[in-house]
Amino acid sequence: MGCLQSTQDIAGETRRRPKSIGEIVVFVPGLRIPMPLDFSEPIGDGLSKSLVERLSALRTRIVIMAGQEAPMTTKPRRTATQHGGSTLSDLQRALEDYLPVLLGLVENGNKLKHNLQFCWINQEDDVEETTMSDSWYEVLSVLHLMAVLLLSEANYLLLYNTSADGYQSKAFEECKREAIDIFLKAAGYLDFAVQQVLPQLPLELRNDLPLDLTEGVLKALCLQALGQGVEIQLGMAIDSSKATMAVKRRLACEMVKYWQQAQGYIMDLPLANGWGEKHKLFIKWKQVEAKAIAYYLHGLILEEGNTEGSAEIAAAALQAAEEYLKESKRACESFHLAPPISRNPPLWGACKYLAEKIPENISSKTINWDSRKHEMIMQVAPALPDFMLSLKPDEYQLPSIHPSWNGL
Repeated sequence: MGCLQSTQDIAGETRRRPKSIGEIVVFVPGLRIPMPLDFSEPIGDGLSKSLVERLSALRTRIVIMAGQEAPMTTKPRRTATQHGGSTLSDLQRALEDYLPVLLGLVENGNKLKHNLQFCWINQEDDVEETTMSDSWYEVLSVLHLMAVLLLSEANYLLLYNTSADGYQSKAFEECKREAIDIFLKAAGYLDFAVQQVLPQLPLELRNDLPLDLTEGVLKALCLQALGQGVEIQLGMAIDSSKATMAVKRRLACEMVKYWQQAQGYIMDLPLANGWGEKHKLFIKWKQVEAKAIAYYLHGLILEEGNTEGSAEIAAAALQAAEEYLKESKRACESFHLAPPISRNPPLWGACKYLAEKIPENISSKTINWDSRKHEMIMQVAPALPDFMLSLKPDEYQLPSIHPSWNGL
């Protein structure tokens, strides 16, 4: 049975709380940082000296690198930091190197699974740090950090966007394709954590996990990754002369479903501090934004219909799009003003299309539409089509246990 220890005071000066994080395309919660751990005393003679040293060296490397990287996760991407500091890719490799060795503590009923006190600094929970004596908690924390690092990498890639005159380079098109792959990989880590790692923890420990690692937050992050992947696909479809309006509408409707599901998992969680509250506001903003573009595309398709009342239904959809656009602008402002303060990069893809087309096309089409309160407009808006979700998390499996455990 693992035990738990949490404190709100000890890690206060270690937890990163920047005042401003610059431009954001992808929301990235602050990095959870592992605290130093001495493997030798609690393990005693249970493992060989070389294996203890390997575990200690690999984890210490992550402690140092995560501490260096945490304040920089939303800064412009770097290929290397000054004074030989780590990069995101270096930290990702360090985690990948550590995981196979760590798994020796949890596989095959290892009696040492509960001997170590793993401590991590939280970001979305009011409790500053959480310590648990269960090696599955360490595995869960590692997978979460690996996923968050990928979201950071996607954010950097997508910040290489249009220039001031709206020009998009071929390099940026490649960045968008790469970002989709990164989102699916991050979703794979998170989905595996929910499906395979959380059930390994006793119920009492699952109930005491920090909010950062609760099932709701993990699922919301997973769905966020998938939703942002579809958003890129939609932007590429909008820029393509070959994509039909039906294809664009389907992608927009799928995007709405991803964000609605994410909202459902996170809305009732007590995420009240900086990162947690900002996380909620981001999902709310993206959900409303997705509805605006979905209703707009749906309205354009309805306009082409010849059935009785199709014009009125189309007008209702377009009016809903306009209302959701107004609401999304307010939600966007609330998100960026919430600490840590952030800002939008230049618009591109679906967001640029939304900002340009809805005001341009709707005003003339709904000019005779009676002015209604927001709630009444939503009541008469037609339902969006329901499509099966196409993007799925990449399949992920834990690596094999490191050979250093052979014979133990």
